[in-house]
Amino acid sequence: MDALQKISGLIKEYYSKADMAIDKIGSREFGFGTSDKKIAVRHLSFKTNEDLKRYAVQNAPFYVSYSSAYYRYAEARPMEKKEWLGSELVFDLDATDMNLECQRTHGRNFVCENCLVKVREEAVKLIEEFLIPDMGFPEKAIEMNFSGNRGYHIHIKDGEVLPLGEDARKEISDYISGNGISFVKLFPTSGLRGKALMGPKPGDYGWGGRIARSFIKALDGGTEALESMGIERGIARKLYAKRSLIEMGINSGNWDMVYIKKKDEFWQEIVRRQSIMQSDRIDRNVTIGIGHLIRLPGTIHGSSGLIAKRIKGISALASYEPMDECVAFGSEPMKIHIEGCGRFYMKGKEFGPYRNEDAELPAYAAIYLHLKGFGTIK
Repeated sequence: MDALQKISGLIKEYYSKADMAIDKIGSREFGFGTSDKKIAVRHLSFKTNEDLKRYAVQNAPFYVSYSSAYYRYAEARPMEKKEWLGSELVFDLDATDMNLECQRTHGRNFVCENCLVKVREEAVKLIEEFLIPDMGFPEKAIEMNFSGNRGYHIHIKDGEVLPLGEDARKEISDYISGNGISFVKLFPTSGLRGKALMGPKPGDYGWGGRIARSFIKALDGGTEALESMGIERGIARKLYAKRSLIEMGINSGNWDMVYIKKKDEFWQEIVRRQSIMQSDRIDRNVTIGIGHLIRLPGTIHGSSGLIAKRIKGISALASYEPMDECVAFGSEPMKIHIEGCGRFYMKGKEFGPYRNEDAELPAYAAIYLHLKGFGTIK
């Protein structure tokens, strides 16, 4: 028995016990993938969750995807014949898209502890700073789950979003991504000689308050936090030394408490970097598209062997540890040749780093490395 046959057998065993039930299943389109193709077949539908489970047990798919859209005829093709009835609003946050400092060391395919912490923080921020306060979605309308690999999926199931077309969804994505932020609207005295640079206060609504709060947080975080916003080290040290004065000014809307050469250009760059930082973290195509297929909660992700697992509430999300919570397979020993990977943690245990060596690992860790392409199960 080769490695893929062994993994397929374990996937089949997992689905025999798994809970992957979803609402409105008869109106959803499904797609299934193999070990080398995430969606090998699509345009399938199921009348009941029992039918879906039976299919998964029989076929042991490496990937199971479903539509965030509802259709009258979910199995029809081409897409026009499905008769679209509405779509959930979905956000896909992936550590790969975040341009983290640690990725320069370990690359984008490997996911370290810092990667998972940072993408989790962005998921919480998306909900707590945008979806609930700015857009008014109730928490009960927000469904969240680990993607099964490197991030989180946030679904909005509020009835008001279901009929929204791609243009409206693009507006939502643009707002959250910060696209089109007007510096002049945020800083109305910019460019006026002899005038103090007046700008947003921390308590302001929307992006203005967000930028003010973010900069104050960076001030409190020290020179490294300021440098991460693109500020030169010398200026960062100056700002940090005067942080109390600067914070007092920003709290009253005065961003001109210390002298900065070409101040308008300086603050404009700060605002620009804020918007880029946000847009890097959201896959816009998933949010805008109304026919996108996305990982089904409760199913195996074929690139990691982890479960795309539902998360019960924002408080649970804030401390979520997917490398502990989303492990699908058992601890029976497996032999594997590992070409190379950094240190990682699963089920509370530390593994690695490894460099061109043979090892005997618990099945969940060996399968994780095999599916990631870092090793080969013997």
